[in-house]
Amino acid sequence: MSNIELKKANQMAAIDLLIHNPELTKRELAKELKVTPQTIHGWFADDRFVDMYYKQYMVSFNAKLPMVLNSMIREAVEGNVQAGRLVLEHSGKLVKNINVTVDSPFEKFLKAEQIDESEIIDAESEEVSNMIETLPERNKENDKPRKREIEERKVVNQIKKGKKSYREKRREDRAARYALLQRAKKVGLDPLPSRRPTNSERRKWLEKLQELESKKSQTRQD
Repeated sequence: MSNIELKKANQMAAIDLLIHNPELTKRELAKELKVTPQTIHGWFADDRFVDMYYKQYMVSFNAKLPMVLNSMIREAVEGNVQAGRLVLEHSGKLVKNINVTVDSPFEKFLKAEQIDESEIIDAESEEVSNMIETLPERNKENDKPRKREIEERKVVNQIKKGKKSYREKRREDRAARYALLQRAKKVGLDPLPSRRPTNSERRKWLEKLQELESKKSQTRQD
């Protein structure tokens, strides 16, 4: 492997580590990759590296958005009003400006006269019964709306800040491992061992993956 290919492989490994471990410092990153801290600082001073890092990060960011929305939807289904409002705003279903029209009893009667009988559903019909059965159970936490609102805001703020539960982190880790496995499969690279690999083993495996992908890309171009 030439110096240029080795540098590119190290840079891609650095980007992968930073995306999945954003808390890493540059010094810790240099130690993981077995390069000097000056090398890492030099990469971040290179517009091409920063641009490549940003593009890869946005791919990871966009891949996580559905999970964030699913988290919000789950909270909304459980009765979290704040989460429900955010979901509706995101989907464009929430109308903030509402016009309220108050009809007199006579006006209501006139409008009722215009209703088509075919549109009226019997309250005891099977269709209505099925609709009612699909409703989630009432959450007793709604008996204390103020306390619930405070707790809901905390949950929503945690989701906004990117704080994830243990289950969500496990789900993301599995998704990331699956994505790497699919990439390795495409270039004929054996997967990492089933046991937890060391940082050195993971780094070498990622370098090999980048090398094979680069060769495959060059072959297609030729």
